[in-house]
Amino acid sequence: MHPTIKLLREKFNYSNDIVTRKINNISYIYLESVSSDDKISNFLNKGIINNLDDLYLEMSVYNSNIKIEESVDKCINYLTSGFTCVFITNSNKYLAIETKTKLDRGVSESTYEPVLRGPKDSFTENHSINIGLIRKRIKSNDLWFEELSIGEYTNTKVSIAYINNKVSKDTIKKVLNKIKKIKIDGIIDSGYIKNYLEKDIHSIFPQILCTERPDLTCINLLKGKIAIIVENSPIVLILPVSLNDFFITSEDYYQNYKNAMISRIIRLTAFIISILTPAIYIALMTYNQEMIPNELFISLAAGRSQVPFPTFIEILIFIVVFSILREADIRSPSIAGSTMGIVGALALGEAAVSAGLISPMVIIVIAVTSISELVFNDIDICNSIRIWRILFILSTTLTGIIGIVSCLLIFIIKISSIEYLDTPYLSPFSPINNKIKDSIYIEPIYKRDDFK
Repeated sequence: MHPTIKLLREKFNYSNDIVTRKINNISYIYLESVSSDDKISNFLNKGIINNLDDLYLEMSVYNSNIKIEESVDKCINYLTSGFTCVFITNSNKYLAIETKTKLDRGVSESTYEPVLRGPKDSFTENHSINIGLIRKRIKSNDLWFEELSIGEYTNTKVSIAYINNKVSKDTIKKVLNKIKKIKIDGIIDSGYIKNYLEKDIHSIFPQILCTERPDLTCINLLKGKIAIIVENSPIVLILPVSLNDFFITSEDYYQNYKNAMISRIIRLTAFIISILTPAIYIALMTYNQEMIPNELFISLAAGRSQVPFPTFIEILIFIVVFSILREADIRSPSIAGSTMGIVGALALGEAAVSAGLISPMVIIVIAVTSISELVFNDIDICNSIRIWRILFILSTTLTGIIGIVSCLLIFIIKISSIEYLDTPYLSPFSPINNKIKDSIYIEPIYKRDDFK
């Protein structure tokens, strides 16, 4: 047996999935947990048996991915990536031949970004397939990929995709430098990269868009954005983005632009409702009753006449309850999740009103708020909405409508001050630029420069 193989077995602590074999003066080693026995038997072994001269071994093996190496450390990386390493007696070099087995699920329909009209495929955990899904849509040599390996133990492939003549070299350099500076034991998901890229931005709102849709990724690449594809993750990162990008879906481009504009107005309305509605209700019921018509105020007062808690306590209680129900719905098996969430909300709401713990209007307010939040499927933007909702509630509890106005000013100032990779967070509204043609107002694709 070749001495390097003995060293490799020792480095892997003689793991059970290590397989070695010697045929004449040729030895090879592979990890059967990540390698295909069929590929090794059908291609590698036949090439070794038919080989007459060690010098021609590389040409005897029918495989499109063969590398000649010397480094033992690289050999470890090859083995864990599904390669078989072939050693020849009295030679320091070895052949690394790709024999990886399929450990990934196939291309399937998107689970958390469904569309009624448009492509149904989504990214998978396979790095090559993800790049292929992008290549399939953008057939240009200007689509460039920069590949890095991150993680001391995982050596995870991270690819930065962009269209060469649409992104500035400085922006690409900044992103590459940020990723190269990542020092970590391992990258398990693209969320690790996202956290590192955003670590210097002190903002609740996300500056990076996460998606599992190849079509949305390609749309953003055509707009001059950057996509980061991480091995073993079905979620691709898109940057830089503004708040406006979270109101856009790929389906907007597959329908009449007037209908898409209405959909975006609805999303913006849902965003405002989900943040401000509880605070407005607290202000009207606690400080500013004169703004409510008398008949309506009498009806609301009668509904909470038996409630022992202040209005803001009612609101906070049911915000927590609905948040727990939604989290339980997400974490539960799909068969039972939705049913449990609906039954839980109805049962708890009815029981709380009957017991006089919560007024009926609070149930309506929180239900409308929670439904409006469901318009957004990005968990980061949903969490941002929840945090700012609580801040508005606390501010309103102290000073009523004045608290709403004060908190709203702080909110606008805060998001106006955010800038990531030279992109203002309120772009294209502040400052106003040409991209306003793809905001709440949407211009037909045939008139837009970035799609020509």
